[in-house]
Amino acid sequence: MVLREYSLKTPREDIIDIIDQVREAITAIGIADGIAIVYCPHTTAGITINENADPDVARDILLGLDAAFSNRREFRHAEGNSAAHMKASAVGSSVTVIVEGGRPVLGT
Repeated sequence: MVLREYSLKTPREDIIDIIDQVREAITAIGIADGIAIVYCPHTTAGITINENADPDVARDILLGLDAAFSNRREFRHAEGNSAAHMKASAVGSSVTVIVEGGRPVLGT
């Protein structure tokens, strides 16, 4: 196993495109054919694969997550970000990316 680590500074809520970092890691590690696991250990961030062709998709995902997991007065978590923990748990903390010919296999 070879590990590449990246740090990102992000706004409170957004969808961040990290495909350039994923491609760079695949190249740096030298994966020709196989899989790459993209993982985020932060408990209020998730990893998903989706298209980047239409910016409305990202907007709609954020709206849907906000509708499903809104902040509530009843939440007790002292940091006040219980909804973010729920969103991250629902989205998941990792994805598996198939690599073929040194490139991630992604669709639209």
